Amino acid sequence: MAVRVDKWLWAVRVFKTRRQATDACTAGRIHINGDVAKPASKVKVGDVVQAARRDRTIIYVAHELLEKRVSASLAAAAVEDRSPPPPKKQDHLDLPVFAQRDRGSGRPTKKDRRAIDKLRGERPS
Repeated sequence: MAVRVDKWLWAVRVFKTRRQATDACTAGRIHINGDVAKPASKVKVGDVVQAARRDRTIIYVAHELLEKRVSASLAAAAVEDRSPPPPKKQDHLDLPVFAQRDRGSGRPTKKDRRAIDKLRGERPS
């Protein structure tokens, strides 16, 4: 037995709507066992499904075929997650601690702006 990949992605809660799953397939962001999948491509038990989402790739192995959306706990039991961990956030792009400003401290003064430009290696305008 096999299930359409767009239905399966929606049923296991990778996408909120089936339309989003269909659009991702059409855009080529979904792969089944390494091959690009169209919305009508079939998923079988044991298939590896990759979905490219924003800044990360989600990798699932299908253990159960679902055609209808089920609770989150049942959806989690239907797949094995092999996704790499999400990347760490870089809030201040490797600036030294003294170059970071506290939120709510207001606009930097002219002296502060010149110091920041000097740290970044920018020339004053």
